[in-house]
This record gives sequence, structure tokens and C-alpha cells, in this order.
Amino acid sequence: MQEALSSRVRIEQAKGMLAERWGVRADQAFVALRQYARRRRLALDRAAGMVIEGAAADAELRREIDEGPEGPAWSPGH
Repeated sequence: MQEALSSRVRIEQAKGMLAERWGVRADQAFVALRQYARRRRLALDRAAGMVIEGAAADAELRREIDEGPEGPAWSPGH
């Protein structure tokens, strides 16, 4: 149970870091983090740890938010 809580905290921390860094909403940062993890076949918790540690390439993460799951110029509601 403690590991699940720790994982959730890491994900929330990474999401907050990305949202603040990029000036976007937290849900957009989460989509980018999730897509980054999926495309690289990483656990979401591992991708979040990479963001926190500064090991994830910011340009690659940012590209996920720019392209999103629907292709270029994705935004929620489209």
C-alpha cells in the first residue's frame, strides 16, 4: 500500500513540475507524461521519476503535449 501511495505522489509531483514549467493545465501535463511513458513502454511511475530526476528529455515530453493522442494541435474536447 505504501508503494502505491509513493507512486501516486511521484506522478502528481511530476505532473505539477511539467504544468508549471510549461504553463499548461495539470491535465495536459498528465497527458504528455502518460503518452511519453506509453511510447517508451515505461511504467507511468518510472516516467514520473525520470521527470523528477531530470532524466527525461524535456523536448520529447513537450512534443507529447504538442502532438497529444490525436496528432498535432490536440486539445481536450476535440
